[in-house]
Amino acid sequence: MSGFDDIGAEIFREEASELLQSIEKGLMDLEAAPGDVELINSIFRSMHTLKGSGAMFGFTELSQFVHEFETAFDDLRNGRATVSNDLIGLSLQACDQIGKLLDAAEGTEADNRRILADLRALMRPGSATPEPANSDNEDDDDWDAKPAAPATGSDDCTTVIRFWLGKDALRLGSNPSLLLDELRGYGDTTVRVLDDRIPTLGDLDPTDCLAGWEVEIAANLSDNDIDMVFMFVRDEMELTVERRFATEPEPVAQTQAAPTPAAPVAKPAAPQAATPAKAQPGAGETMRVATERLDELMDRVGELVIAEARLQSLAEATKDASMMSVAEDIQRLVAGLRDATMSMRMVPIDSILGRFRRLMRDLSSSLNKPLDFVTTGEDTELDKTVIELLADPLVHILRNSVDHGLETPEDRRAAGKPETGTIELGARYSGAEVLITVRDDGRGLNAEKIREKAISKGLMSEKDELSNSEIYRMIFKPGFSTVDKVTELSGRGVGMDVVLRTIASLRGEIDLDSEPGHGTTLTLRLPLTLAIIDGMLIDVGGERYTIPLAAVEECVELPTLHTVGNGGSSYLNIRGELVPFLRLRHLFEIDGTPPEFQKVVVVSSAGGRIGLVVDRIIGNYQTVIKQLSQFHAELKFFSGATILGDGTVALILDATQLVVLGRDTELRARRGVAA
Repeated sequence: MSGFDDIGAEIFREEASELLQSIEKGLMDLEAAPGDVELINSIFRSMHTLKGSGAMFGFTELSQFVHEFETAFDDLRNGRATVSNDLIGLSLQACDQIGKLLDAAEGTEADNRRILADLRALMRPGSATPEPANSDNEDDDDWDAKPAAPATGSDDCTTVIRFWLGKDALRLGSNPSLLLDELRGYGDTTVRVLDDRIPTLGDLDPTDCLAGWEVEIAANLSDNDIDMVFMFVRDEMELTVERRFATEPEPVAQTQAAPTPAAPVAKPAAPQAATPAKAQPGAGETMRVATERLDELMDRVGELVIAEARLQSLAEATKDASMMSVAEDIQRLVAGLRDATMSMRMVPIDSILGRFRRLMRDLSSSLNKPLDFVTTGEDTELDKTVIELLADPLVHILRNSVDHGLETPEDRRAAGKPETGTIELGARYSGAEVLITVRDDGRGLNAEKIREKAISKGLMSEKDELSNSEIYRMIFKPGFSTVDKVTELSGRGVGMDVVLRTIASLRGEIDLDSEPGHGTTLTLRLPLTLAIIDGMLIDVGGERYTIPLAAVEECVELPTLHTVGNGGSSYLNIRGELVPFLRLRHLFEIDGTPPEFQKVVVVSSAGGRIGLVVDRIIGNYQTVIKQLSQFHAELKFFSGATILGDGTVALILDATQLVVLGRDTELRARRGVAA
């Protein structure tokens, strides 16, 4: 392929992947609502779009397979077949096969034939497999099944279609022979070439599409049938449809000149009748942009935020009113640009839910565990990078929920539960975070069994006294599994540790809660974006640090009685609640005498809340996160670094890790008192 062809093929693959997701989602919805005609039509339209685009970009085998798939599926549209679990299962297999053809996998021909034959046999029991046929050659490897003529009128009707494609049709990848093949599929067809518009040889451009075609079809095609054939070339073509009935003396003609739709609609006259009208951009139109360009734009905006901070610092230092006014304007514009750029990277979580619905259906079938998969918050948006990295961890969690969490139908009956289990996947906003929750109504976690396995693996000793919550988190240890028998899905101890590492790499955290006999709930807490956050700048011993503002609850002054102390945890009484606090001077081993009046920044995470004693609170700033190098991977109390307005670097504190440290320090202190 040329470079242009390669780009076109890649664009098609992206579009085809989205169409496949749409078809799979439609099939899953159709299984739950088998009588929904609009769903069937929506699936059919996606198939038709996929077929036409595949042919346009040279994916001939894929286009032919989708055509056969579409033809078999058309029986549902016409009421000749009904929706069943077997039909949905075979249709999903066909979607998998399209994915293989999309990747140009070899050796797919036998699978193509088998899947299509099974679909035909299911749609029309006892029907014969069609003979191989191809409009272009006699190669037996390519074969078509003609769709049944639509039941839209009298058998004594002949539909006559005359059409001329736009001059650029061939250059844009359209193939008139494929359009003619589709029309032939509706019945006995006669095709004539219309050459009256072809100029003399001297004026001929061989790349122009100048011929027209007249097609007589022994069937009464509806406007919708015709529109489905020409949907990709309709805007630039001229189309005339005539229906001839044997019982009528005069033919009934319908002339459709581009770009008028099949159903006549009154439109104002164009300034030049010969120039096809162009569609005006609508509010909902989108444009495909390479992810690399969005990443580059985000990097540039990040640098602009840093430059804006430097300008603000200079303006405050000079006290120049004009400069401060300009700095404020730039600050406002940069904030708007930052928000707009970040919103472009936001993707609804619904974009990955389709694959999970398919996964749950397959797991339910293979494990013989009937289940209802419920999703909420599909329109909740996350950064595209987070969405991409989130898919695999959620697959592990959902597999565990079905394999380990849900009981067999027999066990559920014995426990007084309905045979059909329920797994819920929900997403919602919580401040500057997104919470993704996976909940099942299964057997729950067995703390005693987990404890025994942890002791046998040396992860804890028999003398350790851990709460159930701490014991449950043992499942995130590498190589940990309570399953005695290794199966295709479980028993290898691989999965949950990967989940924990991936979520940690996204600066997120995991909450785990379980009630024996009633189920388990896993909650993933994730930041809305990975690039720019609002941060609170603090000073500790002359060094500046940033705390993510989303984690800050409040700031209070450290009481005088707490001014002197060791590096351990102490407590503050905040409105009747004891809150432990850590002295960052001691934690970071900073020498020197602290100021007389220190401040406490109270931060919170899933593990609780803790106070951080700092020397001074400088203010709130937009913070561009820069990842630390591999040499600093062991600095677990820092999640990154940022460049300040004066060009210096400030480390970003990891509130989650600090809360965990405070909680562990508190537990050790309590155990020491108890001993």
